[in-house]
Amino acid sequence: MSAPERIPPRSVTPPDPAELLARGELTVRGRIREASNAALYCAVARDGQEAACIYKPVAGERPLWDFPDGTLAQREVAAYEVSEATGWGLVPPTVLRDGPYGEGMCQLWVEAAPEAELLALVDAEEPEPGWKAIGFAEVGEGRTALLVHADDQRLRRLAVLDAVLNNADRKGGHLLPTGEGRLYGIDHGVTFNAENKLRTLLWGWAGEPLTQEALDVLEGLRKDLADDGPLTARLQPLITGAEIDATRARVAALLASGKHPEPSGEWPAIPWPPV
Repeated sequence: MSAPERIPPRSVTPPDPAELLARGELTVRGRIREASNAALYCAVARDGQEAACIYKPVAGERPLWDFPDGTLAQREVAAYEVSEATGWGLVPPTVLRDGPYGEGMCQLWVEAAPEAELLALVDAEEPEPGWKAIGFAEVGEGRTALLVHADDQRLRRLAVLDAVLNNADRKGGHLLPTGEGRLYGIDHGVTFNAENKLRTLLWGWAGEPLTQEALDVLEGLRKDLADDGPLTARLQPLITGAEIDATRARVAALLASGKHPEPSGEWPAIPWPPV
């Protein structure tokens, strides 16, 4: 398939993006070739409104040894539901719907600001002010450099969200800062596993106390995830009961510790490739 034909920027923020994504007519414009699963760049249109979006059909998902087949699209939608429940709006509007290649995930396209710098490799032993250390990385010819991420409130919120989601694949390329100052995280297909699989680049706050804002958000999630809670009702069609229970347990553990999680040592802490 040819390279995607981009939708004009004037149309990318409809008044009700979730409604447009769920009910609009999808037209495939191209394929995102670097994606590990089928990811189609589309236009979605309804009642004179049009926006760009990504459509990932379940039929295009590659089997994974540690996740049930045909569940990645539902996990992406579940991640959006949890993000919305936090009030932070860190995941673009995402729905589960039928499309040209069957049921799949449909997510509003976000144009990233290429000049925004959130990750860096530095020739130093310690990060400079405004940055947090991730770890040392090989850069060739026996040399190493310190991999750092910005000490940014938006990233810190995303680190908390990832801990709740049990995100097994938070790479640098999944961070989308916008020209308006927003930050979005994308590609949440490998989330909500009942076993601890947190793999992320956002370890800079590991072991540090959670902010009061994060604690308040987690307390809200705890209430929303009660058996009769509104978030539980939205997650039940998307992930299993055991995975909802595990999400509750992660929220409870974060509240009990009051700290950002640390690598468990039972699983590689950083995804590969990291970017």
